[in-house]
Amino acid sequence: MSQDITTDQATGAGIDNPEQASQETETHCHDHNGHGYSDDKKKYLARLRRIEGQARGIHRMVDEDVYCIDILTQISALTSALENVGLSLLKDHLDHCVVDAARKGGKEADDKIDEAMAAITRLVKS
Repeated sequence: MSQDITTDQATGAGIDNPEQASQETETHCHDHNGHGYSDDKKKYLARLRRIEGQARGIHRMVDEDVYCIDILTQISALTSALENVGLSLLKDHLDHCVVDAARKGGKEADDKIDEAMAAITRLVKS
C-alpha cells in the first residue's frame, strides 16, 4: 500500500500524516465562513474524484501491461488535471484569504503573502 505524504507549508518537507499537516497550518484567513474554495467545494470534489479515477486507470494499465507511451500519456493528463486543481485553489486562496489579510494590513498581511509565495514556489517546482 502507498502512503499519503503531504508537504509542510513552511518548509516544503514531506509529512506522513495529512491531518496533522492540516491542523498545524490551518488558519482562518477571512471573516466569512469557510475557506476560499468553499463556494466551489462540490466542483473541486468532482474534479478530484475524476483524478482518482484516472490514477486507478493508470494502475490498471500497468497491471495489464499496456504500452509504455499510452501510460505516459495518461500520466501527463493526470498531472495536468492536478496542476489545474492546484492553480484553481491558489486563485481562490489569493482572492479570499490573501485579499482579506491585505485589507487588514500589518503582520497578518505579510504572513499571508509569504505563505502564498511559498505555495506558488512549491507549485512551480512540482
